[in-house]
Amino acid sequence: MYFWLILGLVTLIVAGEFLVRGAVGIAKRFHISTLVIGMTVISFGTSAPELLVCLDAAMGGHPEIAIGNVVGSNIANIALVLGLTVLILPIVVDRNSKRIDLPMMLLATALFAVFALDGEIQRYEGAILFVILVAFTYWLIRNSRRKTKKEMAAAAIDVNDDDEVAKVKDKPLLSILFLLIGFTGLLFGADWLVHGAIDIATHFGMEERVIAVTVVAFGTSIPELITSGVAAIKGETDISIGNLIGSNVFNIMAVIGLTAIIRPIGVSSSIISSDMWWMIAIAVALIPLMILGRKIGRFKGTLLLGTYIAYITILVISIVNAGPA
Repeated sequence: MYFWLILGLVTLIVAGEFLVRGAVGIAKRFHISTLVIGMTVISFGTSAPELLVCLDAAMGGHPEIAIGNVVGSNIANIALVLGLTVLILPIVVDRNSKRIDLPMMLLATALFAVFALDGEIQRYEGAILFVILVAFTYWLIRNSRRKTKKEMAAAAIDVNDDDEVAKVKDKPLLSILFLLIGFTGLLFGADWLVHGAIDIATHFGMEERVIAVTVVAFGTSIPELITSGVAAIKGETDISIGNLIGSNVFNIMAVIGLTAIIRPIGVSSSIISSDMWWMIAIAVALIPLMILGRKIGRFKGTLLLGTYIAYITILVISIVNAGPA
């Protein structure tokens, strides 16, 4: 079981490099900002493991895994992954991230909370979530292309292409190939890592909900962690923030939305009373972190990481105090 864990992690690291390189090339070639690429193409790709896990869990009669995976992943994406990413390199927050992307993530979080309160995500609720996502994605890409073309026309040049990106930009098929290699690597790597992690967790007697919001959620957030970390190291911080916010939006509106359309998902009282509120609080806490100051720096990253550690610590203490099931 440790073999699959290590193999999955190595595969994810390699895939993350391919994904970022291909995404930057696509963004430059089709005149779409890297922020929007992070919010759409990359976030959809890195959230594919959550979608597969959710569908498999819901169809297999394990709603705790399905919902817990999404809730735990959204907590991990902001508190853990963003925290670690800005420790590597502080992120200057784009104006559109504050005005468009953050409000969209808060809307998705609020809708999920409202729909979950009665203990089940119904088919029509899943449809509402998914339709909103499709409309938002279409508007985002259309608006970005229009804005980028105007900026290029005004400058009469193609801006800020370094040699590496220029080579990829001039070869769109190569960029697409990099994306496909990256997505394939993420899918296989996440699957291997999650299965290895679940085997280890069940070996130590962890309950289903706890496995979902910790081990499975962390495992399916590894693609976001690797991709955002690689993007930060390469200086593509727009991809980092766009990937994480976009993944949280996608997790709720596509992963939960599509899964609920196929089969209504039950939401346990323990998730409603505890984990869901952690997800909401961390999403709301992102407002001052993004709005105050020009960037999310290392101090803010430390606060986020500390919040995730506190969440896991409280969860472990509650399990210990609860005793054997």
